[in-house]
Amino acid sequence: MIHHTRIVTAVILATAAIIGFAQDKPAASKTSNTAATVRAFIDDEAPGWRSLTAADFTKVNSADDTWSWKDGVLHCSGQPVSVQRTTKEFGNFEMVVEWMHEKAAGNSGVFVWTTPASIEKLTAAGKPGLPDGTEVQILDHGFTDMMKAKGAKTDWFGTNGDVFPVRVKMTPFPPLSPDGSRSFPRKHLAHGHGEWNHYYIRAINGEVRLWVNGEEVSGGTAIEPKKGFVCLESEGSPIQFRKLRVRELP
Repeated sequence: MIHHTRIVTAVILATAAIIGFAQDKPAASKTSNTAATVRAFIDDEAPGWRSLTAADFTKVNSADDTWSWKDGVLHCSGQPVSVQRTTKEFGNFEMVVEWMHEKAAGNSGVFVWTTPASIEKLTAAGKPGLPDGTEVQILDHGFTDMMKAKGAKTDWFGTNGDVFPVRVKMTPFPPLSPDGSRSFPRKHLAHGHGEWNHYYIRAINGEVRLWVNGEEVSGGTAIEPKKGFVCLESEGSPIQFRKLRVRELP
């Protein structure tokens, strides 16, 4: 009887210790801006990877205050609708982009293999607009609610990483948008505004594939052109970018 009592007492004490540890452990915040909220799977510290900084980008048709760097984070005001581009063109490459919409319904994107001709046209005009290229969309979930409130259709876009051509050639991977122009993500993995997301983009031999928070979800093939600038998009809402990393590939 005494032996049995000691066993029960030991179990109770062990259980109490586990519960106490769980209570002492801080709960994860849904709006935390720490790297812990991002599921990264790609080793972007391996040989060949480098960071993209202010020196790697140049103005196209944005305002002087549309883009600003602070403590390693690139801030975009969202105004006007425009892009900034890399100073050089890329052929085959892979890229990491971490991003966070500041407001609901935010809209942005990464343009891959953007055509020099469209960049020249936008720069010369100096007016709002977007270039030609393959867009990897960055769209907040609240955009769907906003469109529904306006009585507009919501079946032609997704908010978890669409990939689609903008006045260039591309055969999208399924599942497809109703008109067949967009590659819809196979999984819904993007976090909402106020939370960081991790994009891994791989662009090789006319094929673009997107991983969202650690899992491949969308993309396209038979893309033309398969060389051009990388652009970051400003489209009406503030957004932040960090850990912009790139590695050129053969």
